[in-house]
Amino acid sequence: MYQNQLYIITAYELKMKNSFLLKLILLFFLNGCIGASTSGVFGTGVSIALDPRSLGTQIDDGIMDKSLDAKLLAMNKNYLLDVKTKVLDGRIIVTGKVDTPEEKLKITKLAWETKGARSVKNDLKIKEEFNFQQSAKDVLITSQLRSAMIFNKQIKAVNYNIDTYKKVIYVYGIAHSEEEKKEIFNEAKSILDVEDVILSIFLVNDLRVKKD
Repeated sequence: MYQNQLYIITAYELKMKNSFLLKLILLFFLNGCIGASTSGVFGTGVSIALDPRSLGTQIDDGIMDKSLDAKLLAMNKNYLLDVKTKVLDGRIIVTGKVDTPEEKLKITKLAWETKGARSVKNDLKIKEEFNFQQSAKDVLITSQLRSAMIFNKQIKAVNYNIDTYKKVIYVYGIAHSEEEKKEIFNEAKSILDVEDVILSIFLVNDLRVKKD
């Protein structure tokens, strides 16, 4: 049902491309589809109101993200849980884990084929035997960093997502300054047992269209 509704709205958008009201309705619809009416198209934590991207960019990114997710699910149903995608200003970031290097290459190709893609950053890792202790440690590291970012007044924590895999932290989002990026890096590196920190963070000034 959602696919039919999205098709109707998308077709209508072609006739009213510059309609602010239409964009607002479409953004609300996209958020409703993913069950997060206040979390924006990041999926976890980024408020529509606080998102530094323009409304149109948020919609474009959301459509790209959902389109890529659908293609990944069609390729392999296991990707629903194992592979995560984020689109920021047309830049696609892929994280998670797959079984083989060949799968990683196929997903990179699929991401590049997404209409509107400006760049693709593939941080997928190759699966190893499941280790419950390691998995629990990764969840703890993610929680510790999320808490540290929330209480750090120099960081707008709602603008970021965090993943941790084998003690390596991946942070992606949009920063208002280089200083904010440094704060995030320092908070992540200060967590016990963290082996590396990989930031996929873009600056507000680098956005093609910024919110007024």
